[in-house]
Amino acid sequence: MEMILVYTTFPDWESAEKTVKTLLEKKLIACANLREHKAFYWWEGKITEDNEVGALLKTDVSKWKELKEVIIELHPYTVPLIMRIDIDKVNGEYARWLEEVLK
Repeated sequence: MEMILVYTTFPDWESAEKTVKTLLEKKLIACANLREHKAFYWWEGKITEDNEVGALLKTDVSKWKELKEVIIELHPYTVPLIMRIDIDKVNGEYARWLEEVLK
């Protein structure tokens, strides 16, 4: 098993929770952490600020392609961030739990 984190953001709690629950039901992720934050970014030629919900999704690298496709399909943003973060090390107990959940 090769654990990865996938990071994405949503415009609100409703879209974040709906997407995360779908990903869990499809066993594309084992766990998700959602956090609300203030985002500053360039959009249509100007600096914009909004509240967003960031999602850290924990999964196995074998799920990456399908996970990315499902996020794109469900995501409300025109240009969503879907960032894969490769994990160098994780404690064995957690890795075993993740592997068991994603079977």
